[in-house]
Amino acid sequence: MALHARIQHDVESRIVSGQWPPGTRIPFEHELTTEYQCSRMTVNKALSELVKKGLIERRRKSGSYVRQPEVLSAVLDIHQLEREVRALGLDYSFRLLRRTERQATDEDRQRLVIDQHASVLHLESLHIAGQRPFCLEDRLINLDEVPHAAQADFSAIAPGSWLLEQVPWSAAEHRINAVAADRHAADILDLKEIAPCLVIARRTWNATGSVTQVRLTYPGDMHTLVAQFAPAGRGA
Repeated sequence: MALHARIQHDVESRIVSGQWPPGTRIPFEHELTTEYQCSRMTVNKALSELVKKGLIERRRKSGSYVRQPEVLSAVLDIHQLEREVRALGLDYSFRLLRRTERQATDEDRQRLVIDQHASVLHLESLHIAGQRPFCLEDRLINLDEVPHAAQADFSAIAPGSWLLEQVPWSAAEHRINAVAADRHAADILDLKEIAPCLVIARRTWNATGSVTQVRLTYPGDMHTLVAQFAPAGRGA
């Protein structure tokens, strides 16, 4: 492996593993030339490749810093959080924080748009990118529509991935809001209370009824929504 490639690999590994989290200043070029006993040109080549990959940014007279990863997702897509994280070049993991099966409460019925006799499964999960909290998932599953969800092991597979594999859906609705983190979300996402967050609330249903409703809460600096569209007519 060429020396510039080894330097690039070493720095990238520290970023991807979470050893150097976003905002970390990486060693100055002259420090890296000393560490690797090489020319400044070799170090510059390695860092330039990391800039192209979006892993670091250079600040004039200040040095190079680990960039905040940013997810780009289409507004109308139903995407998997694992794919979002791996697209950033980061290791993905998740933890099931809470699982409750119950008769639907008033709030459950409003979220799922179901009648008062339905049973629901309430799941709360944390999705992790590298070593940093990435997204808090709060999900309701309508057990009248998806009864086998009651036996699913959601400690082994994320609920969203399981649903996409197991349950056909015919329509979806997205609602997107900017919110201030409450104490619960702030504690789980390792944020300050009232820190800005992006919440994507999505409900999916099939021909016979509502399947699931989920609230995905992202730290505000970690997610960007993208919509692509074309004009309806010939005008600009």
